[in-house]
Amino acid sequence: MVVVSQGQWKYHKALSLLAFQSFGVVYGDLSTSPLYVFKSALSGLDDYSDEATVFGLFSLIFWTLTLIPLLKYVIIVLAADDNGEGGTFALYSLLCRHAKMSLLPNQQAADEELSTYYQPGVDRTAMSSPFKRFLEKHKKLRTCLLLFVLFGACMVIGDGVLTPTISVLAALSGLQDKDTGGLGNGWVVLIACVVLVGLFALQHRGTHRVAFAFAPIVVLWLLSIGIIGLYNIIRWNPRVCLALSPHYIVKFFKITGRDGWISLGGVLLAVTGTEAMFADLGHFTAASIRLAFVGVIYPCLVLQYMGQAAFLSKNMDAVHDSFYLSIPRTVFWPMFVLASLAAIVGSQSIISATFSIVKQCLSLGCFPRVKVVHTSRWIYGQIYIPEINWILMCLCLAVTIGFRDINIIGNAYGLVCITVMFVTTWLMALVIIFVWKKNIMIALLFLIFFGSIEGAYLSASFIKVPQGGWTPIALAFVFMFIMYVWHYGTRRKYLFDLQNKVSMKWILTLGPSLGIVRVPGIGLIYTELVTGVPAIFSHFVTNLPAFHQILVFVCVKSVPVPYVPADERYLIGRIGPRQYRMYRCIVRYGYKDVQKDDENFENHLVMSIAKFIQMEAEEAASSGSYESSNEGRMAVIHTTDATGTGLVMRDSNEGTSLTRSSKSGTLQSLQSIYEQESGSLSRRRVRFQIAEEEQVNPQVRDELSDLLEAKEAGVAYIIGHSYVKARKNSNFLKSFAIDYAYSFLRKNCRGPSVTLHIPHISLIEVGMIYYV
Repeated sequence: MVVVSQGQWKYHKALSLLAFQSFGVVYGDLSTSPLYVFKSALSGLDDYSDEATVFGLFSLIFWTLTLIPLLKYVIIVLAADDNGEGGTFALYSLLCRHAKMSLLPNQQAADEELSTYYQPGVDRTAMSSPFKRFLEKHKKLRTCLLLFVLFGACMVIGDGVLTPTISVLAALSGLQDKDTGGLGNGWVVLIACVVLVGLFALQHRGTHRVAFAFAPIVVLWLLSIGIIGLYNIIRWNPRVCLALSPHYIVKFFKITGRDGWISLGGVLLAVTGTEAMFADLGHFTAASIRLAFVGVIYPCLVLQYMGQAAFLSKNMDAVHDSFYLSIPRTVFWPMFVLASLAAIVGSQSIISATFSIVKQCLSLGCFPRVKVVHTSRWIYGQIYIPEINWILMCLCLAVTIGFRDINIIGNAYGLVCITVMFVTTWLMALVIIFVWKKNIMIALLFLIFFGSIEGAYLSASFIKVPQGGWTPIALAFVFMFIMYVWHYGTRRKYLFDLQNKVSMKWILTLGPSLGIVRVPGIGLIYTELVTGVPAIFSHFVTNLPAFHQILVFVCVKSVPVPYVPADERYLIGRIGPRQYRMYRCIVRYGYKDVQKDDENFENHLVMSIAKFIQMEAEEAASSGSYESSNEGRMAVIHTTDATGTGLVMRDSNEGTSLTRSSKSGTLQSLQSIYEQESGSLSRRRVRFQIAEEEQVNPQVRDELSDLLEAKEAGVAYIIGHSYVKARKNSNFLKSFAIDYAYSFLRKNCRGPSVTLHIPHISLIEVGMIYYV
């Protein structure tokens, strides 16, 4: 008798619940593939209408399902998670952390100390090999790797266009059944467009509300097609079980020859949606996804494809709509409704994955700034991007109205899916070498085995480029152009800042007052630099008559990890001697983090600087010299508690009035109007006091007093309004990329102040031209 402990029972219960929820998010696309696989695969095999052809086709589908989703993804790829996150960018992030392959120019050694930087149990000792040194040495190879990853990301965006189109059209094709008074193709296309508009209109409500509610529908759909498949096997041709033997694949190619090889593009549709198992890993666990696939998905799909093959072997004239014609008439309408709902769920999963991909590109500096809305309070990765949502909707409608044919759309769809799988295979081979630190021969075996299988499918898909396959390629190149131009322009702008930053010698010659009047208040100067003072600061000093008492250079940057813990988000340092009252704050985010409007940012910043002042004073006291300042030293400051700051935080309504951003009555009245319009009066107002009971060094107390006085006076946000121009001696391509393409993207994307959630009432913008 096996006794299950309470802990094991809770684990199995949670695992089962996650597996059940994954049906509505991960497997909607894969589970709706039987709607169109045989129709697409047999569309070019009209001259081979016999049992052997159908059996060979089923054998191909069965072994493709077994080798790619089951063996490659469920057993191998799911183990290559990035702290629980999956997808193309997760693999790239792992490679950037275990080998110097990142092109982001603002990475620091302090980033490697993040608790999420290395996976638990992974050996942190750097592996040295000639192959690794070769890749790290050549920047062009690292650029090619980034372009390779971006191409895979662009194909996922193309998938976000084609999946809703083919899923909805295939589900509604049942309305063309003549036995049920079928509608014409034009009406089906019109209804599909209405469904697609409704689907994209619902996206702002969030994936968790749409997809999770449909998980029972997908489970019911899978069980139904599995039962119908078993019924068709028994009724039409039980001999189809023999086709599980790979011998029938050899026989199939002997009969069909080149036409059979071209039909691989249709067979490939049986595994579309497989990449979602890895891409959506962050919402679930590898164990729950494996349980769902092995326990329900795989057996139900095999039974359904086997049943369709049994039906077609006796009814070859039903190729044009084999799925619906193989359904018993008594359950036709219930299955039609289930198919339509399952198609919507399948579309939902890839739309959500597209939002995630765009967000990750945005974090890498490879996509123009867009609005990212966090739609779930509990599931942190659930996001919605309005601009991308409506672009996808327009492209879906264009493809639906333009092609109107499932076979043509299927050609494009298959090419998209196999390209993403192919990219994953190459990246996995590098992960096996650099992350798992296995022998290079194991990586080569993985690459040759799965690469040859996917290469065959890829070659068959490229044959159909003239018949619709050009669509995802065109979309990919458009998005690739946008991504590369944005990345190139952003990188050139950063390098200009790096090369023209203000020298510390010049700042020291100005003295503690910086040559101007220092007025009460905190000035937050936003910059992309993680070291040094940006060139725009010299514009402030030379053109403004006064400046703030406390200056903080704030850098918001992305780190190649999925999430940065809140306690490790802030890096605080000092610029120049103590009497200058200049600090640096680096705010770090992972590629899955969502930068939300944090109403406590100013309070966190003040507490962090105060803690840094105390920490630095303690270290200076141990060295015996308070005046010594370690320029450039950065420290991770925890923001969850106020211990060690020497400050006490109180509600501002405890005996004092609300503090405003300025002591000016005019500005105070303006801010009151702004707060009433934005509904921010309900926010918690706090004030700080120096703890009287603590023994504080007099110089530290003076610095803390200056900090608190500045906070009470108000905070101003200062950001550069930059104009990027190509140098006069630049070649035509660079001039076009910077002066036209990059400039157009900057003018039509969200401004940095909006992205950084800077309050407009406290914003100061200073213009500057960058000649890159």
